Amino acid sequence: MARISAFVVWILISILFVVIGIYIIKCKKAKPFGFWANAEAPQVTDVVAYNKALGKLWIIFGVGFAIDGLPLLAGQNSPLILISVVGAMFLTIGVMVYYTLAIEAKYKKR
Repeated sequence: MARISAFVVWILISILFVVIGIYIIKCKKAKPFGFWANAEAPQVTDVVAYNKALGKLWIIFGVGFAIDGLPLLAGQNSPLILISVVGAMFLTIGVMVYYTLAIEAKYKKR
């Protein structure tokens, strides 16, 4: 029962990331969304395209995070949990690197 509960919580969190991504893509605000916590969003050249790229990034992160949670179904005290922990860590670092090198570099005003 504990493994199912842990997996359900993991999936709910990943669904939250996907919902945030969909919201960012569909939002009609003329203001760019921020990526970093407690930091102002950068001044961008194309707000709509920037928000769309950022929303897609959040959706990809949410799906990847859900896939990383699959080893939670292996049971309690399984060493496979390391796949979830390390996978989530590398996924998070990858998303930060992609945002900085691809999205921010493409849309940030110079």
